[in-house]
Amino acid sequence: MIEEPKTRNRNRSAWLILGGIGALSIFAICALVVVAGFFLVVTPNSRVESSEPASLRAPVVQQVATPAPPTQPLVISEGVTDYETAVLVAIYEKVGPSVVNVDVLSFERNLPQQLLPPSSQIDPDLLIPQGQGSGFVWDTEGHIVTNAHVVDSADQVQITFPDGTVTIAEVIGIDPHSDLAVLKIDPTGYNLVPILPGDLDQMKVGMRVAAIGNPFGFAGTMTSGIVSAIGRSIPGLASFSIPESIQTDTAINPGNSGGPLLNEQGEVIGVNAQIRSDERANSGVGFAIPITIVERVIPVLIAEGRYEHSYIGISGNTFSPICAEGLGLDAEIRGAYVSSVLSGTPAARGGLRGGNEEVQNDSIGICPTAAGGDLITAIDGSPVTRFDDLLIYLERYTSPGDSVTLSVLRDGRTIEVDVTLAPRPDSVQP
Repeated sequence: MIEEPKTRNRNRSAWLILGGIGALSIFAICALVVVAGFFLVVTPNSRVESSEPASLRAPVVQQVATPAPPTQPLVISEGVTDYETAVLVAIYEKVGPSVVNVDVLSFERNLPQQLLPPSSQIDPDLLIPQGQGSGFVWDTEGHIVTNAHVVDSADQVQITFPDGTVTIAEVIGIDPHSDLAVLKIDPTGYNLVPILPGDLDQMKVGMRVAAIGNPFGFAGTMTSGIVSAIGRSIPGLASFSIPESIQTDTAINPGNSGGPLLNEQGEVIGVNAQIRSDERANSGVGFAIPITIVERVIPVLIAEGRYEHSYIGISGNTFSPICAEGLGLDAEIRGAYVSSVLSGTPAARGGLRGGNEEVQNDSIGICPTAAGGDLITAIDGSPVTRFDDLLIYLERYTSPGDSVTLSVLRDGRTIEVDVTLAPRPDSVQP
């Protein structure tokens, strides 16, 4: 009976000690979390290394960057139970207000005789409608993206918004090589909603896409389909192809040119540009200029009015094993064969070699007619297994004035050739 109070006091002391230790532990853990979070947030030298070429990485900024605009998620309408229907409805409601009709007018004096309307008297100052296409809002400053071929001969451009509002636009930049153009309107009084860019690298063949535009003048028309292929090369307005283009079975017709091709999030992944058809109408094969090119070209057109593409100065094709024996190459290798090197070009100055030994082959239109040319197997360490790999790399990652290192198979051994790129000319003389 005498020891009971002492035992009770000892137990109470033990609990107080344990409680204090626990409180200190919790406080220490919280402090560590706060300190760790502080260093994660404010340490300026902490960064994740990118696998992209260094020239593409954003510089490290030692200040608080302007936050990116929040994404605009699709809003699924109530009462729509079918998933695909719900997505398409949501895409149209989100993007439809940003797609415009582009009407092109030309002075009568600038038109060839065969395009003039029947008239007994020609009025040189008369504006005549010459065609129409589509476009979409790029930013809130009044810039609108469309195709170069839609507006390249325009004397005046008229923009019609989905609500019927009409305004005049100025052509401020055209790039025939990518078939892209930028128009500018006065944004005052307009609620301009830019379309957000998507990520081409996330797109796969078979994914759903949609196009919004003005086919045959029917404003605000939406069609849908899938990505049929990625990485096509399509003809540009100049002497060069547009690489990495998107093929789709989405119905694209005259008037759709310049409108957006959209992914399931309502983001633009391409600018509708061409169809492949003998009847100038949709045949299930349409093409869009990839967003990878759009995002490089459009800002420069806005700032400078023109865009310069990188140029090497070679012609060639993807090496085929069928041609191995005639060219004296191993059938197992892959790369881009250099058929010819144009004089006075970066390739010529860098020492690239084209074919110079005439050979006979049994494959018309497949194999080069001259052996001895270089076989490019890589550019700046990126593998080249087809000729388009070279074109895509130049478009995505380089600018005129940059130097690239080509890995070249020549005379049975691999060498490296340094080439300083030049601006692409408007046309090529053989």
